[in-house]
Amino acid sequence: MTESALPPDVAAMSFEEALAELEQIVKRLERGETKLDEAILSYERGAQLKRRCEGLLADAQRRVDRIVKDADGSVTTDPVQL
Repeated sequence: MTESALPPDVAAMSFEEALAELEQIVKRLERGETKLDEAILSYERGAQLKRRCEGLLADAQRRVDRIVKDADGSVTTDPVQL
C-alpha cells in the first residue's frame, strides 16, 4: 500500500498523531483484551499508521539531507538537491 493508498484519515495525520494512535493500538493488543476480529482490524490499522510514520520520517530525512555544512561551518541548503 502506497502513501496515497492509505485511508484519507491516516494520510492526513501528522507524525505525532499517527504515532500516538499507533502506541494506543499496541498497548491494547499487548493487554490481550480484544476479540480476535477486533485485534486483526487493530493490527491492520496499526500497519497503516506505521506506514504513515515511515513516510513522514523519510520525507524529513530527505529535507535534512539537503542541508549542507560548508567548510567554514556555515549551514546552507544544497541547491542541487532542491
